[in-house]
Amino acid sequence: MTLDHYRGDRLAQAQTWAGLPDDELRRRAVKAAGEKDVEALIALTQAYLTHEGSSGILTSPRTTEAYTLGVRQFVEYAIMNAVNLLRPGRRDGSGYVAAMLSAGRKPAGVQLKVAAANCLYRALRWAGATEADPLKGVRIPKDRTPGLVKRPPYQEDELADVLDHADTHLKFLIFLTAHAGLRISEALALKWEDLDETAKRIHVRSGKGGKGRVVVMSTSLARAARQYRALYAPGGPQHLDGRRTTPPDHVFRYGTVQGARFHLQKPFAAAGVDFRGFHPGRKYAGTRLLQQVKDFGRVAAHLGHESIDTTRRGYAQLATDDLMDDLAGW
Repeated sequence: MTLDHYRGDRLAQAQTWAGLPDDELRRRAVKAAGEKDVEALIALTQAYLTHEGSSGILTSPRTTEAYTLGVRQFVEYAIMNAVNLLRPGRRDGSGYVAAMLSAGRKPAGVQLKVAAANCLYRALRWAGATEADPLKGVRIPKDRTPGLVKRPPYQEDELADVLDHADTHLKFLIFLTAHAGLRISEALALKWEDLDETAKRIHVRSGKGGKGRVVVMSTSLARAARQYRALYAPGGPQHLDGRRTTPPDHVFRYGTVQGARFHLQKPFAAAGVDFRGFHPGRKYAGTRLLQQVKDFGRVAAHLGHESIDTTRRGYAQLATDDLMDDLAGW
């Protein structure tokens, strides 16, 4: 299937580095770093992630994409600032952080770019090219603005307006993110066998870090799933409509985030609602559910978070007057 092919391709690509004898691996890594060969350094980092990363071959495409961009930007910075990648100066790491902050990048974004650069250096050490660790101990200011303030959830009225302009296909996708709280990668990886509209269950098999979970459907989502299945499941009138790019057992006809964004932007534009990506839908699910159940643990489980701190920091918060009724008789 699509995901299996992707893993196979990634493993084959990783073997072009990992399959080398130690001396040749070191020689090529030294050459790539010395010449600041961006594409070769990206390939080396991806090979390291596949073989030695915490999730190995199960590293999510989103993580790989983010690290690829981060490595590219760090190498471009090194080229522009004459940083020796194999023998960086002891202030080069802090200089990189300072440059990003002075350019207006937010601390959270800087943290991600530093993580990518750190991964590059882990890959270089894995290859035996250097022992340098220039970003070790580099301090990044904390962003005190809550995640829900920086990137707020969609509002109830906004989603209602968008749903009015969405067809069966896009309503189903919206409910998967805004009611089931699925990540867009989880939604796009769904197969027909993962949906049980009668029991109102979704089996998520490709969660973050390769973790699976079972998610309960809302009544609206179950209804949307039934309508979607009637049209797009095998045997349905629009199952093979000439635009499918995924295998027949996959729920969605496209498998990329870019494809999902392209389609979903249309009902948002028609409704006059700013499309801010897919995560505000997950945040809507978290915030609404927390106000209802008042239990961060249950909300974290619904969203697939390992830690309730993640849920608390960026996905759900209680209303400011949540305790008003409880305190009324004090």
